[in-house]
Amino acid sequence: MKIYTKRGDGGETDLFGGPRVGKDHQRVEAYGAVDELGSVLGMAAAASSQDDIRVLAERLQGTLFDLGAYLASPDAKRRAKSRIPEPQAEDIEALEKQIDALEAELEPLRGFILPGGTAAAAAFHLARTVCRRAERRAVSLDRVEALDPLALGFLNRLSDLLFVLARVENKRAGVPDVEWEGRS
Repeated sequence: MKIYTKRGDGGETDLFGGPRVGKDHQRVEAYGAVDELGSVLGMAAAASSQDDIRVLAERLQGTLFDLGAYLASPDAKRRAKSRIPEPQAEDIEALEKQIDALEAELEPLRGFILPGGTAAAAAFHLARTVCRRAERRAVSLDRVEALDPLALGFLNRLSDLLFVLARVENKRAGVPDVEWEGRS
């Protein structure tokens, strides 16, 4: 089987178990942003020298694949038949536990920090902003086609974890976060 089908040359794509829609359809925008996030998360993991963070990032990529499949499948019966996982409260709880554990390594925030520091920290900051975009795309979709609220909660909490991971990367490397001071 060839990688190209030419079916999308006219600007449309197939939803899993659903109709053909424009590639700019809100559902395609949502799962496309989640796919982009998975790629950026892989880049962040590759930049990290921390084994625990790389393992966590790879696990998160798997969860994002599940979320992308959920978003690409408008038909609940088809999702169930195809065993596409639905968003789970346990996934959000796991993110919160990870945030709490990692924050224990950090000094409390006193203000806003600028994205950057080590290459890995900068990559996790980039992943955080892509995650926020994915969340915005999912919210837009939810306004026209109701999503499981856990999907939105997961993306919201994941962006928090990615911020913490960026700070932990800097902390472990001995690189201070740079606080934003605003204009004088």
